[in-house]
Amino acid sequence: MTRLVVAGTDTNVGKTVFSAALAGALGAFYWKPVQSGLEGETDTMAVARLSRLSADRLLPEAYRLRTPASPHLSARLDGVEIDPGRLSPPPRAPLVIETAGGVMTPLTDAFSTIELLARWRLPVVLCARTTLGTINHSLLSLEALRRRDIPILGVAFIGEENEETQRVIAKFSGARALGRLPFVAPLDAENLRATFAAHFHRSDFAGTNSQ
Repeated sequence: MTRLVVAGTDTNVGKTVFSAALAGALGAFYWKPVQSGLEGETDTMAVARLSRLSADRLLPEAYRLRTPASPHLSARLDGVEIDPGRLSPPPRAPLVIETAGGVMTPLTDAFSTIELLARWRLPVVLCARTTLGTINHSLLSLEALRRRDIPILGVAFIGEENEETQRVIAKFSGARALGRLPFVAPLDAENLRATFAAHFHRSDFAGTNSQ
C-alpha cells in the first residue's frame, strides 16, 4: 500500500509537475488538501492534464480558496476558517498528497503544514530546486521534518543538473537522493512520463506505508 506526501522547500519549486509524474507512474489517487488560487489551471487540473489519470483518481480538495497566497491568508480573505480536522488523508491507495507551499507554510494562524505532516506520519518526498540557495532551504526543511519524527522517503531534485549541490544536500542531511526531474519541454503527459521513467525508479516509491 503506497501512501506518501509530496512537499517542497518553498512555493513554485515544481511539486505539482513532480506529483503528476509520480501519480501517473504509480497509477495513484491524487489529493491536494488546500488549493489557494482558482484563476486559471488549479494544481488538480494540471495533474489531470499531465498524468492522464482517470477522473475518479483526482480527489476533491478539502478547501478551494480564491486568492493565490499562503493558505492562512487566502482563507482569511475568503472568510473561511481552515479546520485541520478536515484534513485527514482519504482512505485510498496508492495515494499521492501534494501540500501547499513549503513544509512550514501556515494553514491557520495557529497551525502549520508541518504539524499536519506530523499528525499524518506518512513518508514525505521533499522536492528541492537545484539552483543557488537550495542547500540552505533543503537542509532546514529536512531538519524540521526530522525534529518532528516525520518519515522522509527522500529528496526529489527539480531543475538542471547540479551534482555538487545534490551531493551536499544528501551528505549533510542523510536523506536519500531519489533522482532529479529536469525541465520538460514541451511539458505534456507523454514527455513527462518518459522523463520521469528515465530519472527515477518507480520501485523507490512503491510499497511505502504510514508509520
